[in-house]
Amino acid sequence: MVLQDEGSSSSVTSSPLHNFSTMPLHHHPSASAATTTPPPPWMARELRSDERGLCLIHLLLNCAAAASSGRLDAANAALEHIAALASPDGDAMQRVAAAFAEALARRALRAWPGLCRALLLPRSAPSPAELAAARRHFLDLCPFLRLAGAAANQSILEAMEGEKMVHVVDLGGADPTLWLELLHLLAARPEGPPHLRLTAVSEHKDVLTQTAMALTKEAERLDVPFQFNPVVAPRGLESLDLESLRVKTGEAVAVTSTLQLHSLLATSSSSSDDDDGVDTNKKKERMRRRRSPEDESGGSGVSPPPPAYRGSKGKEKVETFLCGVWGLSPKVVVVTEQEATHNAAPLTDRFVEALNYYAALFDCLEVVAPRGSLERARVERWMLAEEIKNIVACEGADRRERHERLDRWAVRMEGAGFARMPLSYYALLQARRAAQGLLGCDGFKVREDKGAFFLCWQDRPIFSVSAWRGRRFD
Repeated sequence: MVLQDEGSSSSVTSSPLHNFSTMPLHHHPSASAATTTPPPPWMARELRSDERGLCLIHLLLNCAAAASSGRLDAANAALEHIAALASPDGDAMQRVAAAFAEALARRALRAWPGLCRALLLPRSAPSPAELAAARRHFLDLCPFLRLAGAAANQSILEAMEGEKMVHVVDLGGADPTLWLELLHLLAARPEGPPHLRLTAVSEHKDVLTQTAMALTKEAERLDVPFQFNPVVAPRGLESLDLESLRVKTGEAVAVTSTLQLHSLLATSSSSSDDDDGVDTNKKKERMRRRRSPEDESGGSGVSPPPPAYRGSKGKEKVETFLCGVWGLSPKVVVVTEQEATHNAAPLTDRFVEALNYYAALFDCLEVVAPRGSLERARVERWMLAEEIKNIVACEGADRRERHERLDRWAVRMEGAGFARMPLSYYALLQARRAAQGLLGCDGFKVREDKGAFFLCWQDRPIFSVSAWRGRRFD
């Protein structure tokens, strides 16, 4: 594998991880047959950082191939060498390798369910409070989602111009500070603030309680008429009843979803596990040929489902949910998702994609935080490592981190009756200005394509932000 310098002014320019995270990795066809035990000279002397990075990449790819084909002895041999080179406290490549090695080890243990339960049950996942803390640290250290939130607020503000009754539905994942900023934007409207009702969905009641207190206090200070509607969904969107959102006739509705929709793919047999053999262009054409939904809303504030999905089967969980969102008659829907393909059925395919994706995130953390940072460690271990374990070690309904790229979400949104709504040029300028001023670091970038924003580390897209409207508003 040849690594080429990208010429960036970032402090990680010469790092093998920087090059690795911005170049495509391809699993070698013969990797499954290759030995997973590297030549002894690899371990005979202290390796330079770039040499160690290349060794770890080689070992991880071979270990994934061995685990995928059930060759657990070979996987174990590779893991032994990875353990000697990787470290959760080392450089970025060592840290990401340690996270993927643990995920591969957990996958291998699934062959012995009793052993797996005995060893892994005591090591529970992070508590809700720990995960919330890690997400706050992630927002502060790598503020991709703050940029996404700013773009979402601008879209909502523009869509709600002149409206007197505004209902914003947060399907989950948004940071409460996003809504504090929206309150300020609405309070500054020339025509005065509207009556704002915010419905927030969360798996945890205490999160909603804290959000309600903060927003109510700020709304009173700004003199913005405000109501908060908390909705507890114990299993996320899978358990959400759209009727609990209490959308009323006469309200102008906006919907936001931040890193939530992909969880529905775990409950849908029409996920990429089953779609891999379907030609994407043909699928898009089938979606576009479906008749555009007519405005059939009655007095309930909730429209019937669009014709495209009436009578849809339970297997199309995500499509059925989007159809229900269309029925709320929103003026704008803003979707933020990971810009990655982690929903492929073959382990080796999604492993390579995930290794590229998370290498970029660990690379970012290497630049913005020192290696001894407690906040960085929490993000890497409580948030990113947990996602990696889910992608690599889990299957079926347990594998919830089924990230997909925007082009796949566009097919689903169009099929549910939505049309692309370009994010404003003003929002793009604001996001780019904010990205350029972050931490004095030039690694954060915002790219626009067909009206959507791609939030990037260096040249690697990490998240996509897109806006949609029901075709009845076109």
